[in-house]
Amino acid sequence: MGVLLCVPPPTSANQGGGEDDQFGPVVRAYLGYLRNEQEVVDDRVSRREVSAAYYRRNSNRIRALRQMAVRIARESRNDYLPELEAVSRDEMGLLFERPPRPETLREGEVLRRTFRFLGIVRLTESFYVFARLDPYEQSELSEREGHEPVLPGVQKAGTPGLTRARRTTSP
Repeated sequence: MGVLLCVPPPTSANQGGGEDDQFGPVVRAYLGYLRNEQEVVDDRVSRREVSAAYYRRNSNRIRALRQMAVRIARESRNDYLPELEAVSRDEMGLLFERPPRPETLREGEVLRRTFRFLGIVRLTESFYVFARLDPYEQSELSEREGHEPVLPGVQKAGTPGLTRARRTTSP
């Protein structure tokens, strides 16, 4: 008596999913998002819509974001990821008006009260990975630095500059 075992071939929907099973739903969703982004880049290069250099850079950026996301999830053992940005040396101006010199960056350093430098992921090109601070982290940082905390959409009562339009009626 024989046993027939049918195993479906891997598809883009389930490739790499086994490793992701160790993470919670938030991290798995982010890793799935990165897989989808890679599929888009793969499709665009297959249609000759983008150059080989564009394909390489964006594929490496996606790999850098994935590596950092997995590192954060494993180290924190938490099902949470900050908003991540990965830029090459020549793309620093996309995040910063006055870009920092990459060689001066230190892991954990907060820049412009907006980004925390997480580290460098070296592939064929180096990517500098940053986490965008959420509004509460920005407010906490402002308090520690002695500044008035500012949360988006929240303004202290009596603060100049906040006026409400008045309704006028004609006699």
